[in-house]
Amino acid sequence: MNEDREPAVRDWLPRTAALLVGTLALATAFIAAYVGALHQPTPRDVPVGVVLGDQRAQAVMGALRARTDKIKPIGYDDPRAADDGLTAREVYALLTSGPENGLRLTTASAAAPAAADLVTQVFTQAARQANLPLQVTDEVPVEGTDPRGLVPFYLAVGYVLGGYLASTALGLKTGTAPVSLARAGLRVAALAVYSIVLGVVGATLVGPVLDVWHHDVPAVAAVGALIVLAAAMVASAVQAWLGLLGTGIVILLLVVLGNPGSGGIYAPEFLPGWLRGMHRWNVTGLATDQIKSAVYFDRRSMGWTLTGLVVWALLGILGLITATIFHTHRRGRRAAGARPTGPGEPVTDG
Repeated sequence: MNEDREPAVRDWLPRTAALLVGTLALATAFIAAYVGALHQPTPRDVPVGVVLGDQRAQAVMGALRARTDKIKPIGYDDPRAADDGLTAREVYALLTSGPENGLRLTTASAAAPAAADLVTQVFTQAARQANLPLQVTDEVPVEGTDPRGLVPFYLAVGYVLGGYLASTALGLKTGTAPVSLARAGLRVAALAVYSIVLGVVGATLVGPVLDVWHHDVPAVAAVGALIVLAAAMVASAVQAWLGLLGTGIVILLLVVLGNPGSGGIYAPEFLPGWLRGMHRWNVTGLATDQIKSAVYFDRRSMGWTLTGLVVWALLGILGLITATIFHTHRRGRRAAGARPTGPGEPVTDG
């Protein structure tokens, strides 16, 4: 009896051990990434616009930059370009000369309330030290129903989560790699339909149902569908090439690194250096920025985030198709190698 059991143990033990080790590694990375990124946010180089030639504002900005690296001045040629920079999310605020020989600080808290608060605090103190009155105006405020500006991030996480879970579910049901190009096309079509449905559901929840945003529901639905599709296709491609290991890598990229790397509850400038800038290329970061742009900002601010998500979706589709071709060809070679050979027929090496 024991002899019969031993081979079975030898069969499942290495695989089970590998799964547990992989899970342990993901959990460790999750803790390290989240705690490391978010336990002590340290703002640095938070961009604030200033019009070149505005001597009063430039003087205050220069003196402030000499004392701290929290603020990074971004120069604009004229006031109109500076306003465009604010609505295109290039900067979190603008500093200009104000009435009564004072200063005017125009913020966009919808981009990141924490960044707007920091900028306001820093310039309030600087204006006080320079004995200049400061007028603060929030040009693009967050909705009163989302005072901390968290809904875009959590909605993006939900869309990304839905995308890679759908891909994983299809992979478990029908195999991580489709058996033919026709099946690969069906998988892409199924995930596209699913993406549209989840995009509409998410936009409806944060709009009419939960009453967070009272506008731009169709735009959020369209953006959401693209986010879901990008996450689903990236997951499908990685899983098609790497199988079960691919699922772990997808979780690492989209969740473990993607969520804190997106900035999440903070502006990206508040994150450690190794995560700063990740929001410009990872799916969750692009998704969060895209939702903010769709709801609050000028459509010009959607340029790179829209392009990035489309690129991820197309790369995912390409990865799924190439993996399908590769595995189909390999199965064909194996079948040919296993086929009995007749007289004069060459033996194929599988």
